Amino acid sequence: MRAKITYLVTAAVLVFYFVLVGSRGVLLIKTGTLLTVTFGVAVLILPVIGLWFLWKNTQFVRRANQLAAELDAEGGLPVDELRRTPSGRVDRESADEVFALRRAETADAPGDWRSWFRLAVAYHDARDTPRARKAMQRAIALHDGKPVDDGKHVEAA
Repeated sequence: MRAKITYLVTAAVLVFYFVLVGSRGVLLIKTGTLLTVTFGVAVLILPVIGLWFLWKNTQFVRRANQLAAELDAEGGLPVDELRRTPSGRVDRESADEVFALRRAETADAPGDWRSWFRLAVAYHDARDTPRARKAMQRAIALHDGKPVDDGKHVEAA
């Protein structure tokens, strides 16, 4: 729940920033000189890119949460079996052990979105965010029945 609140607050701050920057871009364009119009258009491009990025990220999070809810309803969410340090952080060796199990599971069933979802969680626990995101994107694509590149293989952490 805390992560959702943090995400919503961050998104709201970003939208406010985009509106503020966009209004400055419009003011620059209204000035009407070649230089200010050029800068105004350039300034308007930044909020457009930012809004697009925010939208795509929000869609990704929403879809991942839908998969998590579906997997939870099936009783297939990965159990937190990780050892933790006294400070509460995930023990790296423990994360690597669980990752090896998830990688093998995914290698045995490469077309199953559930195994890719669990692999994404294992990547996240192993602190490999880029691969966690790619594995989750693959889980979403498989769930939605979209074609995936069969040239991709399960990578080591």
